[in-house]
Amino acid sequence: MGSSSNTKIKPVPFQEVFREHAGAQGVLRFDRFMALALYHPTVGYYRQDRPRVGYGHGTDFFTAATSGPIYGEMITAACRSLMPGAELQRYTFVEIGAEPGSGVMTGLPHPFAAVRTISCGEPIELAGECIVFSNELFDAQPFRRFVRQGGTWGEIAVVLRDGQLAEITEKAGAPAELPPHAPEGYIIDAPYEATNLLRRIAGQPWRGLFLACDYGKTWAELTESTPAGTARAYRAHGQSNELLACPGDQDLTCHVCWDWLMAALDAAGFHDPCVDYNESFFVRYAAALISGIVAAEAGRFSQRKLALMQLLHPDHLGRKFQVLHALRP
Repeated sequence: MGSSSNTKIKPVPFQEVFREHAGAQGVLRFDRFMALALYHPTVGYYRQDRPRVGYGHGTDFFTAATSGPIYGEMITAACRSLMPGAELQRYTFVEIGAEPGSGVMTGLPHPFAAVRTISCGEPIELAGECIVFSNELFDAQPFRRFVRQGGTWGEIAVVLRDGQLAEITEKAGAPAELPPHAPEGYIIDAPYEATNLLRRIAGQPWRGLFLACDYGKTWAELTESTPAGTARAYRAHGQSNELLACPGDQDLTCHVCWDWLMAALDAAGFHDPCVDYNESFFVRYAAALISGIVAAEAGRFSQRKLALMQLLHPDHLGRKFQVLHALRP
């Protein structure tokens, strides 16, 4: 008997997807587990049709974009400052990794030739004169995890046993860039895929401004100052170290490595890649807009003034996030 067109197909449980990809050994390297948990077309967190970003019911975290239209205005002002003399009406503003219907320029007047948003799973195709922007794109790329045990580096993998996911350590050959010495138990979350993604973006035939808002550390900080690693899970606005607890139903992130990303831009012909904290970036490159908002809202504590404070204040997003920027003429 044929099935009704109204019959809903039950989603495949994550464990079945994991088992299919893990093969006979039932083990996946952590970055491959994470790729399934976030981006698998059926059970991946970022492939589900539900709200993830914001303050409403069912959301998991907020970003700078949650501040509302003012964020897009600040980004536009920064583009003008970073490209003095450029005719912005010739450039296409491309946002990579935008949540459906929530790009930073959505509903805003802008000076650009066009605005494009590239969502999760869509091909990234860039050419001509562009401003390429992302907000928390690179921290959500799969990363590898290494732990120092018995004087050597082992790699953390994920195994499925008796229906439960668990971490194991494999004594495979460690990448050469890992430090030769580290305290016992030290964990390094190495964001290789973030760097690979940037190489793919920068390797396409476009010129203009690259802007990435994210959170990260230098390689020295990752290898010397974060003994528990930087990997985190986010669900229902709560942060957790339980990375395997809710695959497909929680976000997974780690800090990007600014050194690696700047090196990738430099190799692709970008001039003087630079990283600034949110507050210093906007104070430097959107000063006129900030002054105008402060003056206009001086006598009241408005929603617009509150949004500005959230973006700039060190206790909010001002120091939590950083901005990587560079120009390719």
